[in-house]
Amino acid sequence: FSMVEQQVMSNDLLTALTTQLGVGNMGQMVGAIGMEARTTSPVHYDGTPITVAPNPAAVADEVYLVAFDTAGNEVHRMSIPVSADPVEWDGLTAGGTRLPSGTYSFGVESHAKGELLMFEPAEAYGRVTEARFQDGQSVLILEGGSMVLGSDVNGLREPRG
Repeated sequence: FSMVEQQVMSNDLLTALTTQLGVGNMGQMVGAIGMEARTTSPVHYDGTPITVAPNPAAVADEVYLVAFDTAGNEVHRMSIPVSADPVEWDGLTAGGTRLPSGTYSFGVESHAKGELLMFEPAEAYGRVTEARFQDGQSVLILEGGSMVLGSDVNGLREPRG
């Protein structure tokens, strides 16, 4: 019985420790609210340009930033430099029409000599509106409703403007 009591007490202590770590982690996550998180998850577009961080193949001679709507349909494509420098996506089509407000995701197509070398999701910045601790993991909610694991956020910055 003594061993069982010790095991139960150890389990209780581990549960308390896990809870305490979750609370500490939540305290850190609160600081992300209002910031812009860099992620490959879909981000909200309201007419304000979105910063996208492409990562094209170094051997590419043509690179395209491709925007997708929530259904995964390609809605915009634009040529960008063969560079990892951030790009501002303004949501304007080639004809000058502004795409509707909504949630968009991005990818980068790298081409060489007319052949597709690779397609890779591109990271974009979306504003964090909520932080949660869910199923033992940190989750950030972005404007527009996208849920992002804290481990999938590759950067935070102060909001622009």
